[in-house]
Amino acid sequence: MESRSASARVAPLPRPVRILIAKPGLDGHDRGAKVVTAALRDAGMEVIYTGLHQTPEMIVSAAIQEDVDVIGLSILSGAHMTLVPRVQELLREQGRDDVLLIVGGIVSPDDMTALEERGVAKFFGPGTPTGEIVAYITAWARDHLT
Repeated sequence: MESRSASARVAPLPRPVRILIAKPGLDGHDRGAKVVTAALRDAGMEVIYTGLHQTPEMIVSAAIQEDVDVIGLSILSGAHMTLVPRVQELLREQGRDDVLLIVGGIVSPDDMTALEERGVAKFFGPGTPTGEIVAYITAWARDHLT
């Protein structure tokens, strides 16, 4: 009898995870966001990439229109302490504080702590293996998707 790997025994998700990847603010560097977008897509997730120079209002509007489960913000500009709380505020106003919010980019440990206390689920810094991001979102989805 052939043995099956542990991953083969794990039940599939009830539906694909819908994730929006956004580059808020004036940061013009999106290579990392594009790499993460491709990895999530290759893992079977439905990914919407909004492109560069998005306002929090544009991001939340797209997230609502696309009915996403997850928002990933990629920020290298240093404006995370302004942009991330604004995205969270707008999500709450729309009754969508159930959306998982993750952040990638360069964020100091003190700022990470402050944003985690506000509800950011996870930070992924430069060099994070894409498999780690996929695994985190998949684990969250197992507990939250219906």
